[in-house]
Amino acid sequence: MTKHAMKSAFTQTLRRALLAAGIVAGGYTAAAQAAYPDHAITMIVPLAAGSAVDNAARLVAQEMAKELGVAVVVENQPGAAGIIGADRVSKAAPDGYTIGGFNDSILTMVPNMQANMPWDPVRDFAPVSLATTFAWALVTTPSLNYKSAADFIAAAKAAPGKLHYGSGGIGSPQHIAMALFTARNKLDVVHVPYKGASQAAVGVAAGEVQAAFQAVATVKSLSDGKKLDLIGVCSEKELASLPGVKTISESGSVPFTFESWFVVVAPKKTPAPVVERLNASIKKALANPDLQQKLAAQGASPRGSSAKELGDLTKSQLQVYKKLIDDNNIKVD
Repeated sequence: MTKHAMKSAFTQTLRRALLAAGIVAGGYTAAAQAAYPDHAITMIVPLAAGSAVDNAARLVAQEMAKELGVAVVVENQPGAAGIIGADRVSKAAPDGYTIGGFNDSILTMVPNMQANMPWDPVRDFAPVSLATTFAWALVTTPSLNYKSAADFIAAAKAAPGKLHYGSGGIGSPQHIAMALFTARNKLDVVHVPYKGASQAAVGVAAGEVQAAFQAVATVKSLSDGKKLDLIGVCSEKELASLPGVKTISESGSVPFTFESWFVVVAPKKTPAPVVERLNASIKKALANPDLQQKLAAQGASPRGSSAKELGDLTKSQLQVYKKLIDDNNIKVD
């Protein structure tokens, strides 16, 4: 056998071996994606346990696990209005085994308020799906006996700088919602940031602060138990799940609406087939009538967008909140 023939035979043998191992011609990537997922997926929720996003994430993750055939484990990593947990997701391996369950504040509000962000909401995440949206409400301490937004507004105007409101942290949706509400109604109310939305809700119930804007899902059990008063919803019309509760706009405030999201993202450069697999599992989960009923009981509405739709929405809302935050002079306290 000539040297050329020997070299050719060796090359062909090596190529067959590499192909068998799935390493050349994109074989490794294809083989890896075809097997995805083959072990548990971790969903990082950069918010406190018991928050609206955390509750929805756990429900959706349970259904995703059934469809994917592996566990989808929700892990809370709160802190710095979501920046810390989101940073972990942004720096995770882009293999689909670490994903993020975020609220819209992390992607569209906080980046407009923090000067030195460790990640970029567009550059460093691969959008997967807008899973749900949440209805919001104004809640107050029961001993105050406020019956409507008008009562809260009147009390705040009668004692400027004396009432306090709680939030899940600086730049959180609770912070932004109340800052917008007080700016539009020309109120002077003091911000008290907590370590999470659920802690802020408990603060209202305990009378540590007098009020808060919260996702209905976060405060539903406290409201049902008469631990706090839910005096108005932030939607355009009354909610079927809260009969008799007026909207903020029709109960004494200037026109005011607010809602939030639960979205799923992955680290940037996560392969498109993996993103598509995750997206399909979320859509299938949200199509389950039992899950829909559980989400509705929390004031959450299933969405199940495409990855592109979430990406486009994130970019547009970044600009919307930049203008709102600038126009209303909302600052990091």
